Amino acid sequence: MTDRKAVADKILLLGVDGLDPRLTRKYVDMGLMPNVKKYIERGAQRHDLVMLGGHPTVTPPMWTTLACGCYANVHGITGFMRCGSDIDLIDYNLDSRNCHAEQLWNVFAEAGKKTLVWHWPGSSWPPTSDSPNLLVVDGTSPGSVGMATSQIESEYLVGANELFKEIKYIPKAPMEASAACVVTDLDLDDTKGGIDLLAGVGNMEMKGYRKLLCSLDQHSTSTTEALNDMVQSPIKPATGWAAAPADAKEFVVLFSGGLIRRPALILKNEEGIYDRVALYKNKKATEPMVVLPLGELVVEIVDEAIKNDKTYRVNRNMKLLRLDPEGKTLTMYISGAMNMDNDSCYHPKSLFKDIAENVGYPTPTSLLGRQDSMLITECMLANWYATADWQAKSIHYLIEKEDLDIVFSHYHAVDLEEHQFIKHLAERPFNRQPVEVAEKWMQDLYIQTDYYLGQFLHFLDEGWTVLIFSDHAQVAPAHDIPLLVYAGGVGIPLMEEMGFTKTYVDENGTRLIDWTQTKAVIQREGHVYINLKGRNKHTLPDGTVIDGIVDPADQYELEEEIMTKLYELKDPVTGHRIVSVALRNRDAVLLGQGGPEAGDILVWHAEGYNFDHDDCISTTYGENDTSVSPIFIAAGKGIKEGYETERVIRQVDFAATVAALGGVRMPRQCEGAPVYQIFEKEF
Repeated sequence: MTDRKAVADKILLLGVDGLDPRLTRKYVDMGLMPNVKKYIERGAQRHDLVMLGGHPTVTPPMWTTLACGCYANVHGITGFMRCGSDIDLIDYNLDSRNCHAEQLWNVFAEAGKKTLVWHWPGSSWPPTSDSPNLLVVDGTSPGSVGMATSQIESEYLVGANELFKEIKYIPKAPMEASAACVVTDLDLDDTKGGIDLLAGVGNMEMKGYRKLLCSLDQHSTSTTEALNDMVQSPIKPATGWAAAPADAKEFVVLFSGGLIRRPALILKNEEGIYDRVALYKNKKATEPMVVLPLGELVVEIVDEAIKNDKTYRVNRNMKLLRLDPEGKTLTMYISGAMNMDNDSCYHPKSLFKDIAENVGYPTPTSLLGRQDSMLITECMLANWYATADWQAKSIHYLIEKEDLDIVFSHYHAVDLEEHQFIKHLAERPFNRQPVEVAEKWMQDLYIQTDYYLGQFLHFLDEGWTVLIFSDHAQVAPAHDIPLLVYAGGVGIPLMEEMGFTKTYVDENGTRLIDWTQTKAVIQREGHVYINLKGRNKHTLPDGTVIDGIVDPADQYELEEEIMTKLYELKDPVTGHRIVSVALRNRDAVLLGQGGPEAGDILVWHAEGYNFDHDDCISTTYGENDTSVSPIFIAAGKGIKEGYETERVIRQVDFAATVAALGGVRMPRQCEGAPVYQIFEKEF
């Protein structure tokens, strides 16, 4: 039926990646989320706010499920990565060209509805409709707009000290180095930190990525270090300046790994206390590029960055975190650098210039944190407030200018920030902070999210229908164990321990898979692949191509053996199983998984033995009221007010519900049904 009368005139979809219904319900009841409370009071949802999620419980497939109304076994987006040309190769998967299902925004656009898709990760980029009614802003990565395509360099800290003798750019410094005022010498391993998964993502050319996770440490949930780049600079009396007060002090800030130097002055206030920093293009300049008051995040500072021998015009955010009143020590935060001339992920391209000129340039994304209070509260949280403001203003601007009928939007702060500290909501031996500190971080994060959502509350009074929802949430696991499931690589230790994967170390010290003895590997979100004859060809380092070793006639028995051993994996402390579900591909349809884009066996960890969310069944609970379930709240025109439904709202029902609200047909592969119980009128 394609001519159904619309329930709503205008629809605003406010997606928040990682938003947990249990925590939201808790914080609403505590009075910490007054704006969300108003949405709930004026709308309809389950009392627990839960939407039953699909699998795997990870960003790209779940946002695609929300857009298409079908599970991963149908739409084919099974994770951040997809299996490459070999079963130890993975390709980047946030690419609409890999999606086998129709997206709801195309339906709306082709029905004559002016439609905006704002940074919907999974299957929104590149656009899959030529309709002039469709506007699309990015979707190539998680994080925020331009994270993959425009972020030229990552965020870092600057520590200046009168005790420092020389300027240093230190990659991947451990957390302790953040206390720049007391560090005088560092012996650091700059090999830490892993691989940049976003390299080359903007052009969708990330093919054949290979990473073997070979040690138990790489699989452990006990992440204890905050690794971030750092600049160390001596503080000296200011000399050789065109315009510097007599009592000013100077230091140098390095950008682009040290390729760009900017001198800075430490300045006094009227009381004779050093309270701000002024950054200059060079010492001959009479006006600073920016003045940083102590404790204030300053946004959109225009400068340059260099990458791969090319110079870019960029903007950064900066914050003076610490400054000794006598000007002897200081610590500064420098955000990532955002390319100000990259319109490659805007459709039409004119959107980029329009937003930049009328709202501002895309803001950098912050990923600092782990267990460091300064990094979380003063850097990461502050930077995300800036992102929240820019995103909310941009969406408001486009709604008014383009007279939009429906907005599909995505906001990623909750998920990315939780990844930095959620594990520490549980009492763990490796915790550097008390659990109560992590609980305060979580509260602050949800207060920030409430602030963001509150900027759209007025649409309820303007005749709009507003839905608040998420793709999944995250858990604080009760136990610390070696993991099987990892979103970005091939897992080795436990598969080797069980005898299914064999490795060797070559003459260069690189660990490689021995395909002559390997029966199976596990990759990305719990996909076990059998090394089958006739299906899996492997190119050895010397160029020799060999076949798999498992006869297809023996596949069933080998799968039985693998699943049995997976279920036999036990926590040595509790004796409990660490695997809850292991299913053959054809059986995984029960959980919306399986199909040609999935492995031969699908594996999920047991509750309490999870990393954060990508290895979980969607109904998993964690410590301190955390869960993996997504959230669902609806309010506004056509929605019952103050209503609670007992219906189980499935993630595949989302697209069907939005289609019914807008009076358009459902996407062709939609498997869900409208949540008609929350509608004001009979459906």
